[in-house]
Amino acid sequence: MGHGRAAIAAGAMSSVIVGASVPVTGMLQAYPLLTGQAMRYALGALALLAWTWLRGGRLPLPGRRDWPALLGLVTTGMLGFTACVLHAQRYAEPGFVAAVLGASPLVLALVAPLVAGRRPAVAAVVGAVVVVAGVVVLSGGGSWHGPGLALALLTVAGEASFTLFAVGVVRRLGGVAVATWCCLIAAVAGAALGTVVGGWRVPTVREGVALAVLGVVLTAVAFGLWYFAVARLGADRAGVLIGLMPVAGLAASVALGAQALTGVAVVGAVAVAAGCVIGLRGRAADADHPPRPRSRPRLARSER
Repeated sequence: MGHGRAAIAAGAMSSVIVGASVPVTGMLQAYPLLTGQAMRYALGALALLAWTWLRGGRLPLPGRRDWPALLGLVTTGMLGFTACVLHAQRYAEPGFVAAVLGASPLVLALVAPLVAGRRPAVAAVVGAVVVVAGVVVLSGGGSWHGPGLALALLTVAGEASFTLFAVGVVRRLGGVAVATWCCLIAAVAGAALGTVVGGWRVPTVREGVALAVLGVVLTAVAFGLWYFAVARLGADRAGVLIGLMPVAGLAASVALGAQALTGVAVVGAVAVAAGCVIGLRGRAADADHPPRPRSRPRLARSER
């Protein structure tokens, strides 16, 4: 039970960090996308490597069957996801993109068990449905034109793949190792692509602060926490916690005075919270069998 509560707390904290980081991400709108991502992930990798070293551990090397999952995760769940989110907002209102992205918990609740060879858990599916409804109410919907819907659906696929691709690798390597290797791969890929598309430039002080925060907090800390939660709870149960992202974004916007708190938003946030409680009541098969990483056991118990 203790491990379960720690995993729920880790997953919730990860989602809150991601949701509350939206204003920080906005500080990089004028910075080249790919090279900015490369710098962010390089900082995240350095932070994770330092964490592993300070704990007396070592970074396990991925095996032959791990590389396809890691490359797929980076391509679709990290670099691809970011690109889709940014391009989707050119053809759709942010509320529409957020509402469609809110379907991610339901996708995980249905797909993750099937990939693992078991039936979807009723509690996880019901909780995910309630979370999706809350996110739609919270975001206010919105409109789209042209490829807006297709791009929004691709963001859902990217968000889900960030978890689905990692499930098996986390079992073998541990959460911190997976987060570290993903950051290293994304940093190299982003730097190579960014050199051709977008180029490089020295960030301003404001942009440098944003990159540091995103690299250390949003990437190193949030990634590690999330994969710890997935390993302990299972992808389907952990997925309902994704609904906390827009709730945290709302809280951050209200705290910064960017928007007012409305009754509709409160109703949406309450629905998301209720969905999380429902979805986490069941027991996942993954939670009963903690992952066994290839290196020292302490790496599997690390936080995001």
